[in-house]
Amino acid sequence: MEIERKYLVASLPEGLEGFPHTEIEQSYLCTSPTLRVRRMGDDYILTVKEHLREDSSAIHNREEEFSLTRDSYLKLRSKCEGRTVQKTRYRIPLADGLTAELDIFHGDHEGLLLVEVEFSSTEVADRFVPPAWFGTDVSLDPHFRNSFLASPVVG
Repeated sequence: MEIERKYLVASLPEGLEGFPHTEIEQSYLCTSPTLRVRRMGDDYILTVKEHLREDSSAIHNREEEFSLTRDSYLKLRSKCEGRTVQKTRYRIPLADGLTAELDIFHGDHEGLLLVEVEFSSTEVADRFVPPAWFGTDVSLDPHFRNSFLASPVVG
């Protein structure tokens, strides 16, 4: 089970380029349940994600990932509808052994900055005090889910 909180970013952390990072491209075959294909560097992944619940301040998901070949990824991606989400993900160590995953979006969402932290339990998530560079907590706002960001442009 994945337990996470998500925030807008108030300011980028110092020394950002010194942290490990990778380019991510992801598209969605369906959003209920979530079926996502993702290229992360040279890895190709199919993810099945089921939204379980939201309680207190955290999101709970069941997530399973399966490795794909590049060809399988490209075939599945061609079946996706909506927009492809493009971002650079930085992994930034935090206190208590936690890691912030900072996403800097490109393409259709250029300028959007989100940061997620995964927790071992709801209690740990509830006690979390974000660093000063984190902004507004948007964990429970569905407009900041990647599957929503991939939705087709309406209008």
